[in-house]
Amino acid sequence: MQKSVLEMSRRDLMIVAGASAVASTVPSRAGAQSPQPIPTEAVAPPTQVSFEVNGQARDLALDNRTTLLDALREHIHLTGTKKGCDHGQCGACTVMVDGQRINSCLTLAVMHEGSRITTIEGLGSPENLHPMQAAFIKHDGYQCGYCTPGQICSSVAVLEEIKAGIPSHVSASLTDAPQFSEAELRERMSGNICRCGAYSNIVEAVAEVAGRRA
Repeated sequence: MQKSVLEMSRRDLMIVAGASAVASTVPSRAGAQSPQPIPTEAVAPPTQVSFEVNGQARDLALDNRTTLLDALREHIHLTGTKKGCDHGQCGACTVMVDGQRINSCLTLAVMHEGSRITTIEGLGSPENLHPMQAAFIKHDGYQCGYCTPGQICSSVAVLEEIKAGIPSHVSASLTDAPQFSEAELRERMSGNICRCGAYSNIVEAVAEVAGRRA
């Protein structure tokens, strides 16, 4: 008899607990309130920013949160620069700002007032290819081509880094001028990911351009 009472109490407890859980998910009509609109004065006005893109002056009014990548793609409509991971890990969005390569997805457009920005469209055209673009075609340094704009912009900047004497992690000396080598190239290009695995062909393309310059 005592066992039966315990079993009944356990069932009653489960019923009460279940009913309470359901009741807690039903909003109270008395306490319910319609969402309030965001006051217009709480929305930050757009910021005016001016910079040079591929030799052309650009004046934009942007939300402060707009990345340089989105400014290039969505506002200036230069879609050669690709959005890959959007976390600075793949290098597909690489462009050159004042001669230095950066991941454009990790920087805000308003930070580059007065900067000189070069995208893949600014390196060359189908009628007048940049030597690096021509080398990528010659050595088949791409397959799907999605990462190629970032790869080419990064390759051009890498050769300038070596020329400027900027060491890398694999440089033998921090004071002596680094020399172009496959190890140097692979280290410096390690931030540009190619899911198709065209790395060997990319190395050949960049090495050919480096050899011409030497």
